[in-house]
Amino acid sequence: MPLPSDAPPVGRSLLRDDVYRRLRDAIVDGTLRPGEQLRDAEIGAWLGVSRTPVREALLRLEGNGLVVTQPGRSTAVSEIDEKSLRDARDVVAAMHTLAVQEVAGRLSADDIAGMRDANRRFAEAIRAGDAAAALDSDEELHAIPIRVLGNRAVEKVLEQFGPLVRRAELIRFSDDGHASIERHERMIDLCERHDGAGAAAAAFATWQSLPTSTESR
Repeated sequence: MPLPSDAPPVGRSLLRDDVYRRLRDAIVDGTLRPGEQLRDAEIGAWLGVSRTPVREALLRLEGNGLVVTQPGRSTAVSEIDEKSLRDARDVVAAMHTLAVQEVAGRLSADDIAGMRDANRRFAEAIRAGDAAAALDSDEELHAIPIRVLGNRAVEKVLEQFGPLVRRAELIRFSDDGHASIERHERMIDLCERHDGAGAAAAAFATWQSLPTSTESR
């Protein structure tokens, strides 16, 4: 395949973002578990990068609440803290509720079909006990109203607080996510009817159903 000879090199920001996403996903899916030490050199060797983008990624992850750093000592995957999770869940719920309310009347037939297909795959994953696949399908479903809304401020908020919530969702889907199938379907039905208020209430109920008590998990 011919490539342009004058193409600029891959930017450092892209490398930094890729390292961030790889580490974020490894924490969310449980590959890197709570309390596990995160060492720059080991991560760099794993991902084939220098320490600089690793350190930058860890700073972003600290801002997400996914890692904790003790200056001059160590960096580790954070434990799931009840208050932090509750705060993040409430913010994420508000953003998704806003999106659904705003776009319920302008989702296309393809958008609705995409949401139904994602929920079908979500249901299959739950019944198969595949929490990771369920989490991916759940994220795809909820991403459709966000995409249609096209509000960059909402997207930035979800980038900040979404990973912490997804981490807890994976735990829930590992236990039992059957109730979410019906909640999703109700929200989709209301969107299809262009009932913004009803769909927003259904979306809010879906996100607020995520437990934050460590005892409930």
